[in-house]
Amino acid sequence: MATSTPAKSKPKVLKFDSEEDVAVDVAKYTADLSEKYIKEKGSFSVVLSGGTLIDTLRKLVEPPYLESVDWSKWLIFWVDERVVPLDHEDSNYLLAWRGFLSKVSIPSSNIYAINDKKSPEDAAIDYEERVKHLVENKIIPVSDTTGCPKFDLMLLGMGPDGHVASLFPTRHQRHEKQKWVTFITDSPKPPPPRITFTFPVINSASEIAMVITGAELADTVKIVLGDDEHGSGSGSGSTPLPAAEVSAEKELVWFLDKDAASKM
Repeated sequence: MATSTPAKSKPKVLKFDSEEDVAVDVAKYTADLSEKYIKEKGSFSVVLSGGTLIDTLRKLVEPPYLESVDWSKWLIFWVDERVVPLDHEDSNYLLAWRGFLSKVSIPSSNIYAINDKKSPEDAAIDYEERVKHLVENKIIPVSDTTGCPKFDLMLLGMGPDGHVASLFPTRHQRHEKQKWVTFITDSPKPPPPRITFTFPVINSASEIAMVITGAELADTVKIVLGDDEHGSGSGSGSTPLPAAEVSAEKELVWFLDKDAASKM
């Protein structure tokens, strides 16, 4: 589906004294983008990941944003999802529902969870078809550069191995260029079966926030961003870590707490 590779955007790196400060700034950043895109086109498409990101979004569902954000115009997607029942403890949907979605008035029809009754392959096909339907109906625009869906904001985390979404350093899915959504059955991080957006879709997003907190990620942050925020991203090998391949069509922002930035 991809037609070309967009130019890699230079990241904007923000460092904060604590995870709490990251949470405060991410909330303002997201709320400001929500207002901007709703004014521009009448909706705000947000792609979530799992892990600690959902907890870091906690300030977004507190005053003043809980009351001021127009939640009815939000469209929610997942950059990746574990292929488990939606009420399973491993589900990114359940994590987001408990920590975020249950607290705001986003219409259920605007929340695009996976079909948890399907196999990983069929769940990936189904999710891609649903996104294609939104593109065909001009609810989600497409990138002029790649022909992929152009989401307004992706909120991403990163693993200690440098993976983003379910695109892992040693798995072939990270190299997928044609599909919008692919699947994996042998994820090195449990649970093994997952679906995930591919890099052509991730890098077609207008805005991407990499929200990284915790000392256990400091080594990887240094590899990806380097001492001067211009790291090779390759670690000890010649292939960049997946996190180093993240780009955005408008702006890529890294939000780091003091611990995550401690080795830069």
